[in-house]
Amino acid sequence: MSDRQPSHAVYVISVFAEIGGVHPQTLRNYERTGLLNPQRTSGGSRRFSDVDLVALRRIQELTNEGINLEGVKRIMVLEAQLEAMKETLRGIASDAQAQVEATHRQYRRELVPIQNTIALFVESQKQNRDNS
Repeated sequence: MSDRQPSHAVYVISVFAEIGGVHPQTLRNYERTGLLNPQRTSGGSRRFSDVDLVALRRIQELTNEGINLEGVKRIMVLEAQLEAMKETLRGIASDAQAQVEATHRQYRRELVPIQNTIALFVESQKQNRDNS
């Protein structure tokens, strides 16, 4: 198994088109419409990554369902926004859980052990009898 990052662009357009089962011109069209954003070499050649392959698969799913490219683009933007919001919510939930745990720890520190409470009560009772 490779330790290459999924965002590492390694596929030239012809190889990527073959892997994706599409024509290279289709990939250029997807790039023009903003659905794919391949990296470029210093010479200007496109390089695609595994992340691009996931996006291509999603484009294919949606277009096979009859959604046009503008609709696909909007759906993918909304899906990305939803994922970002989920990540934010996970962070907020984690922070809230940490705050609850910190509050519980604080309460436990402030509690007086029961044996100490009884001893204080007994001493208080003795002092009340002696003062009477």
